[in-house]
Amino acid sequence: QVQLVESGGGLVQPGGSLRLSCAASGTILSIYTIYWYRQAPGKQRELVAQITSSGNTFYADSVKGRFTISRDNAKNTVYLQMNTLKPEDTAVYYCHKAPNTWGQGTQVTVSS
Repeated sequence: QVQLVESGGGLVQPGGSLRLSCAASGTILSIYTIYWYRQAPGKQRELVAQITSSGNTFYADSVKGRFTISRDNAKNTVYLQMNTLKPEDTAVYYCHKAPNTWGQGTQVTVSS
């Protein structure tokens, strides 16, 4: 059974940083494209970043230059480094492996 477990969320002040982790069991993440999505209250889930098996990355315009997605194949983990956080980054963040594997999500709250 494939499982994804996110961690690293929390409360941070504007301008601060967090690093989210997505750890996998039951599969090898390195051979798949892995996605980070987020969902804010009352809004649709949106794609934040993705990383392919070859290491190519994609970012939503809203996070480009502030967020970095990476992977540690030895740890079977994908990370999302989030810098210069803004209140509008507040959301539940999910990692995803297509077609239908999602983690439980981790809450990120950016507030003073």
